[in-house]
Amino acid sequence: MSDPASSDPNDGEEAAGLRKIIHVDMDAFFASVEQRDHPELRGKPVAVGGSGGRGVVAAASYEARKFGVRSAMPSVTAKRLCPDLIFVRHRFDAYKEASRTIRKVFEHHTPHVEPLSLDEAYLDVTEDRLGIGSATRIAQLIRQEIKAKTELTASAGISYNKFLAKIASDQNKPDGMCVIRPGEGADFVAGLPIRRFHGVGPKAEEKMKRFGIATGADLAAKDITFLRENFGSFADYLYRAARGIDLRPVRAHRERKSVGGERTFSEDISSGAQLRETLANITDIVWERIENAKARGRTVTLKMKYTDFQSMTRSKSLPDWVAGKEEFAEIGRELLDEALPLRLPIRLMGLTLSNLEGTEDKSPPKDTAQLSLL
Repeated sequence: MSDPASSDPNDGEEAAGLRKIIHVDMDAFFASVEQRDHPELRGKPVAVGGSGGRGVVAAASYEARKFGVRSAMPSVTAKRLCPDLIFVRHRFDAYKEASRTIRKVFEHHTPHVEPLSLDEAYLDVTEDRLGIGSATRIAQLIRQEIKAKTELTASAGISYNKFLAKIASDQNKPDGMCVIRPGEGADFVAGLPIRRFHGVGPKAEEKMKRFGIATGADLAAKDITFLRENFGSFADYLYRAARGIDLRPVRAHRERKSVGGERTFSEDISSGAQLRETLANITDIVWERIENAKARGRTVTLKMKYTDFQSMTRSKSLPDWVAGKEEFAEIGRELLDEALPLRLPIRLMGLTLSNLEGTEDKSPPKDTAQLSLL
């Protein structure tokens, strides 16, 4: 048996052949829906979220992003950066309706759709329903159909694995498209700033730069032993990503053992008020997923990942099903309060409902969808 501390992270893994993967990401989704439905907001800097002293930006229009306004940013900071910023309260029913329409467009082309949140998804179009054959052409058609049916724009990345497709979808935003063809992945990744790697936040970037890692090429020059010694469980992902490798399939149908979501922040957060506001946003979206899935569960789990990449989870199990959204939210707040004060700022927060009716899963959920916009 090989030593896991020194083995190559690709040992024992074989690609099942090249796939045609599209990652579709709506452009500033929540803010764009508000601008679509309220013409007076078009062309203006808009933030979805609370404008009060304890408010947090849930989503920002591209006009606001030019001033440095970002999601998960305290509203006070956002207003200081952009004095003309217009705050609007979220309308999840409107976002959900647009998301349903977008999902139907995806399913018109392939049954292999893996939603990540209301506004983004992976599609495997290796064998598409309409027999088009070209993933690039399919992505073009999908973006055109979304625009025609929702008046919203989407960006798309096309490649042969999920990691590359997701990076590509961000390359030419907004309303753009990027293709990374077979054989181009490693070279494409080599030229990227390390911050472009999904999951690498400000603190991780700072740590990597202390080791002389500023680009994908710098990361690829580090061996797996070095990465494991300095980045723990994050190391294997970094090793593969630096080489453009990702063997994960698009999973359209998974056995449901939990319903949840998690948010990776663009800026690390630590204040209690900001954490509670963010948790409230996550709770709203996750409970809507729970209702859509008609799920009933007994265990609520709060997950947070610190800036040193160590994770902390807290769970509470009830003798009976969680009664409703208020109880779900209350348990989430209790778990957060138990964790405060934090030993370090956090870069990720997630909330899930597990021990679902008809399952016997007793462990905290390990695979929750990212909430790219809250």
